[in-house]
Amino acid sequence: MEGLDKIIDKYKEDKEQLIGLLQDVSSEFGYLPEEALVEISDKLDVPLSRLYSLATFYNSFRLEPRGKHHVCVCMGTACHVKGAQKLLDIFERDLNVKAGETTEDKQVTLETVNCLGACALSPLIVVDDEYHGKSDQKIVTKLIKGLKKKDEDGSPE
Repeated sequence: MEGLDKIIDKYKEDKEQLIGLLQDVSSEFGYLPEEALVEISDKLDVPLSRLYSLATFYNSFRLEPRGKHHVCVCMGTACHVKGAQKLLDIFERDLNVKAGETTEDKQVTLETVNCLGACALSPLIVVDDEYHGKSDQKIVTKLIKGLKKKDEDGSPE
């Protein structure tokens, strides 16, 4: 795993900075690969269970790679009241995936968050870092078609 040794070396003297180390590994690989966690455990003499404990406690860490496209549906109070659950249901049905999962073809990861802090735009959906406020069923259908078209065309992310 190219790049991992450099990250581990950066933290060798300060093993208490495990969260920073995991953040750097996550930035490098897009998630926390099992092989990386094992290597960190071996080289820093940190129990693997401690690394997994941190990796599963913090929502910002992933143990599986994300899909090419990332869809995030806000489930905060304002979004929920304005129908976010129905919009999430459409994504789950049309993409054949549950929230927190990645499609079988590794193209789309569907996630939810408790709040994106843009309640005036509720219900809010973020697709590949692009915000779509005041979303409805029509917008969701268009977003899903757009994701599928990008993949068919081979368009970049």
